[in-house]
Amino acid sequence: LSLGRQTAPSVQMGLGQRSAFRQGGRRGPCVRWEGGPACRPSLGERQVRCSACQAGARLGQACRGRGRRLPPDMLTIKLPQLFDIHQVPRVFREDGIISGYRHPRSSALDCILSSFQMTNETVNIWTHFLPTWYFLWRFTMLCSSLDFLNESYTWPLLVYMVLICLYPFTSSCAHTFSSMSAEARHICYFLDYGALSLYSLGCAITYGAYVMPDCWVNSWLHQNFVPIAVLNTLICTGLSCYSRFPELDFPHWSKVVRTGAFVYPFLFDNIPLFYRLLLCLGDSCSHTEALSSHCHHLLFAFLTCFLFASHLPERLAPGRFDYIGHSHQLFHICAVVGTHFQMEAVLADMSSRRGWLSAHSALPSFPGTVGALGVGILLNLAIIGLFSATLLWAPNGALSPCPPNHVPSPRRLEQKEK
Repeated sequence: LSLGRQTAPSVQMGLGQRSAFRQGGRRGPCVRWEGGPACRPSLGERQVRCSACQAGARLGQACRGRGRRLPPDMLTIKLPQLFDIHQVPRVFREDGIISGYRHPRSSALDCILSSFQMTNETVNIWTHFLPTWYFLWRFTMLCSSLDFLNESYTWPLLVYMVLICLYPFTSSCAHTFSSMSAEARHICYFLDYGALSLYSLGCAITYGAYVMPDCWVNSWLHQNFVPIAVLNTLICTGLSCYSRFPELDFPHWSKVVRTGAFVYPFLFDNIPLFYRLLLCLGDSCSHTEALSSHCHHLLFAFLTCFLFASHLPERLAPGRFDYIGHSHQLFHICAVVGTHFQMEAVLADMSSRRGWLSAHSALPSFPGTVGALGVGILLNLAIIGLFSATLLWAPNGALSPCPPNHVPSPRRLEQKEK
């Protein structure tokens, strides 16, 4: 089927111009059929096809486009360019990581695309993004088997499950968008620290409800365990956010402050568990179903802290572990595996001790569980907002002493490539 040159405008007329066929008299055939009389359709079929032409079908455009191929680069996604350590400002550099850095003024789209590109942050992103879905799946399974709305005994577990889904997702987002600017990098990690701090509060709420030793139930520590944990979250978030300010001038001091900010609430949350383990050393422990999972959790928690503080193995072989195998990736994996064992231990204690705890202590209250979480969220957001405002009001380059032109702009990079 081909178009006659002189009748092409008539073929491509829209609905409002169909009357031209009637008023214009004999204007010639709408289309010309190729292949001879044998290939010509019947009169009724030709009328139907001409009606389709009159109804606004761009037959000429469709025929002219038949057989064309798209340019080879039309469907190609250009991934962001990567840089070496000497090409990025100091605030973006990591100990022992030589290559694989993203542009320090990346767009949000570039940050998302970089998660599908092998950079020194790619594994960091996925080692916390994928576990988020695992914990969400476990949460949905618990929602189908437990009555979180009406059974107050399950409220500590509800808070805990929400927070173990929140902290890896926040960490994944922080690693994804931390290369948009120096200020965005700090704010992303402020939020990351806040989520980890709230996770420690969730641990305290569940440990106070399910893990507390029998002899400590209804004691002063038991009654004030959650309020102290709320205060600990403020200390943790405040110290960890503050540690980013002296990081360039005093990196070792910054690392000590940040590590201590997270170790302190961890030690406090696990005081009941440490006492139960000491009782087991004296052969007088009870509720041993969960103790093996608790021990596995403590082992991976120790590995997490060690990897976070030591920057091994990349310190021993700089450049060898830029993309796979550096300490922060291993730190993420150990943290997630440790959280899995902690979740299993909490579920075991919750199930095995329910009868005894319900008979000897008051049931968890809404203010002591969901209410404490709400207060913790508001106070932590206030601290993060305060540090973010201080960061944005600081003089330019206060936290990033390298000049703005230290890294070539995207336009300059494109000109260099051409």
